[in-house]
Amino acid sequence: MATDRFQLNHAKTEVLWCSSSRRQHQIPADPVRIGNTGVLPVWSVRDLGVYTDADVTMRVHVTTVVHSCFAALRRIRSVRRVLPRHTLLILVRALIVIKLDYCNSVLARMSVQLHDRL
Repeated sequence: MATDRFQLNHAKTEVLWCSSSRRQHQIPADPVRIGNTGVLPVWSVRDLGVYTDADVTMRVHVTTVVHSCFAALRRIRSVRRVLPRHTLLILVRALIVIKLDYCNSVLARMSVQLHDRL
């Protein structure tokens, strides 16, 4: 980083240790030293709108997408009586289906329970 004149943004830097759920207890909780800064490991990180958790189950991502979709549905519900059905379907496609489809390739080996939740 120093040779390319990059600086570490301490507020945005996160460390994620990935392992199976059986090995999570073996991951050190000590800060990782990056330059002069100690960065604490976190349970999940967000990159390009996709949340990845330490056991790579995508549970955090699914929870976030479901929460976001229900929030959009509540907003659509508040205007459903004043809009024609065709317009409501366009809103659902624009606000819900887009969120479900975004980066769906990362969900390829998702568990059945998380798939059903989506």
